[in-house]
Amino acid sequence: MADVPRRAGASRATDRPGDVSPFALGLLLRRAHWRAAAVMTEALRPLGIELRHFAVLIVLADRGPTMQRDLADAAGSDKAGIMRVVDDLERLGLAVRKSVPGDRRVRAVEITPRGAELFDAAHVEAVPVAERLIADLDAGETAQLTDLLTRLAYPEDA
Repeated sequence: MADVPRRAGASRATDRPGDVSPFALGLLLRRAHWRAAAVMTEALRPLGIELRHFAVLIVLADRGPTMQRDLADAAGSDKAGIMRVVDDLERLGLAVRKSVPGDRRVRAVEITPRGAELFDAAHVEAVPVAERLIADLDAGETAQLTDLLTRLAYPEDA
């Protein structure tokens, strides 16, 4: 194993407020993601789906029928994971695989009317728990955080 350089006095990365390590922002974003995911999971639980299912429904509601291979990238999953999620969604009657004209090897996934209803219901369920997530922020801070996270997630030069 190669020697690992260590700068004298270098801080160890943490996710505590005020950490100045180069990893601090990423670690804070990870902790914020965990908290947001817990809130979204709470909102989805009464509907009988998980966050991974909802991530696929978001893509399908936004894009319409989507090829499975493209769905994996859009939902932040791998091929095996997306297959399991689509299997679950089909079993629940929330999505359906359909043949793509001109290529019988390829399948597109489409949200069903029941899936669209559940998608809309999830937004209603999410309102009170999402409000708890941002309860310590005022309206201006919420808008600013949304803007900053959007710029981080969708950089102009990417």
